[in-house]
Amino acid sequence: MISNQILQSTIDGFKSISRIDICITDTEGNILATTIPEYIGYDQAVTSFVQSPADSQVVQGFQFFKIFDDNQLEYVLLVKGDNEDVFMVGKMIAFQIQSLIVAYKERYDKDNFIKNLLLDNLLLVDIFNRAKKLHINVDTNRCVFVVETHCEADVNALEVVRSIYPTKAGDFITAVDEKNLVIVKELKTSDHEEELLRTAENVLNMLSADLMGEVRIAYGSVVDGLKDVSRSYKEAMMALDVGKIFYENRQIISYGKLGIGRLIYQLPIQLCRMFITEIFDDKSPDDFDEETLTTINKFFENSLNVSETSRQLYIHRNTLVYRLDKLQKLTGLDLRVFEDAITFKIALMVVQYMNYMEELDF
Repeated sequence: MISNQILQSTIDGFKSISRIDICITDTEGNILATTIPEYIGYDQAVTSFVQSPADSQVVQGFQFFKIFDDNQLEYVLLVKGDNEDVFMVGKMIAFQIQSLIVAYKERYDKDNFIKNLLLDNLLLVDIFNRAKKLHINVDTNRCVFVVETHCEADVNALEVVRSIYPTKAGDFITAVDEKNLVIVKELKTSDHEEELLRTAENVLNMLSADLMGEVRIAYGSVVDGLKDVSRSYKEAMMALDVGKIFYENRQIISYGKLGIGRLIYQLPIQLCRMFITEIFDDKSPDDFDEETLTTINKFFENSLNVSETSRQLYIHRNTLVYRLDKLQKLTGLDLRVFEDAITFKIALMVVQYMNYMEELDF
């Protein structure tokens, strides 16, 4: 079904060219789009026209036309005037709307196919058969981008993205849930990593300017066949989650660059609890005060360099040493020792992961 906004835009364009007023109604006479400022009240006339065998006729100074969708009457077009020129304009408008119906149905069919492809709901034979019918190339390199937006509730993020992102033939934009948009990008160059990053940055820049709220983009690996697009989608979804847990400051996350976060994300929660209990006994990093956590994070940021950390924290070196000694007594781990520092860093990431999964359960 074509949106009323598209219908209105179409007849506004014809009105500006022909200077003729136009109205489109449904089969019950309800106005869907019009260039006539006042309500014309042709409900009964439309209903009578719908029941008549004629495809067009003149009624009370208007040319009436029927517009079908696969032999099913979809719209009634009213064009003001009763001469031959008006009739020709009406036929042109009816043809244009008929073409829009076909185009939107084809886009809907492709959109439905891509959604099922991403969710792995199609058999291999169905993928090839439907792709051939929809004229979609099956043997080309593609990558899936997942775009998470936090826009206002009354903003249709999918339509905004479709209107501002310049998709090319072979690219698809859809949504498989309420939170995320999906771009299936056909890759043209051999330098995939550069093209992927450039695409993500372009999308981020455009959306950040047009949508209210934060935008985060994740993308999977490049696949060389349509049947593997679902794998790239699952990778992108995983990268989005891992990025939110471990790399909050990144707005673009690549599945190929998740680091140790990839390993921790796939650990069973029970195993994580055992590890944290083993390291911290009955304590948890969540129990540390803000000063301790700030000291720990800054110490890691500066590669365990005591002098640089104390300088950035604006504290004396001995104060930092005192805090590290205190932490060692509390946890049994000395962050100045490389092995202990690695253990502590991993433990912090495990706690982040556990907290994230617990929030999802609520």
